[in-house]
Amino acid sequence: MKTMIRALICLLIVALMAACASSHVVREGGARGPVRVSTPKYGSTVVVQRGQTLYRIATNNGISPLDLAMWNSVPPPYTIYPGQRLRLYPSTSRAPLPNPSRPISQPTRPTAATPRPPPPEAPVVAPASSPVPWRWPTEGQLIGRYVSGEPTKQGIDIAGSGGQAIRAAGDGVVVYSGSGLVGYGELIIVKHNEQWLSAYGHNRSRLVNEGQIVKAGQQIAEMGRSGAARDMLHFEIRYNGKPVDPLAYLPKK
Repeated sequence: MKTMIRALICLLIVALMAACASSHVVREGGARGPVRVSTPKYGSTVVVQRGQTLYRIATNNGISPLDLAMWNSVPPPYTIYPGQRLRLYPSTSRAPLPNPSRPISQPTRPTAATPRPPPPEAPVVAPASSPVPWRWPTEGQLIGRYVSGEPTKQGIDIAGSGGQAIRAAGDGVVVYSGSGLVGYGELIIVKHNEQWLSAYGHNRSRLVNEGQIVKAGQQIAEMGRSGAARDMLHFEIRYNGKPVDPLAYLPKK
């Protein structure tokens, strides 16, 4: 009798072990783990520091990178820039409702606001006369203009096709040729004198090296989309290190 009981216990143990071996845990969200749910921080913003990425800022604040990009209208490939300010909440969403346990004051009746006419386009004003006889660095449609004080609009954007010639906007020497500056892709900077520089970003390839002397109109790069969503040139003119509006200096078209 004892032998039969021991045999039944052994069979039961074997059956339990087999059941454990065949069982599995199903995680919410599938093999990639649970889906991240963003927690907006209403009223909070962050200023992008050098070396930070959109992914890192989002994860550090409990927000999905895609939500952070959409809340701030950052297009693919989701490039951000040092000095750029990002909202940690959707601009069209309302802030959380007050605690229901507290009395809620009755809102006052809003008065009809008089619609304001759009501000007139600011005239292009040159901050200083330039001795450089500037010329357009490439041909194409102007798709982005300079905006004073806006870190992401410190120059103009010219659309074109991949491989299109990018030319020096004036005589000078190449002081930078590389891809180490976040947001500019393959970048070239030409120094024209002690006060004036020009920058050429998002190139497909760079054709000049640092220290090389270039002449106005000389091809220095091929247009591309490094660090950009389309083939284009990002062009800046800087006076004493500060960006100025290139359209104030380039010949009128």
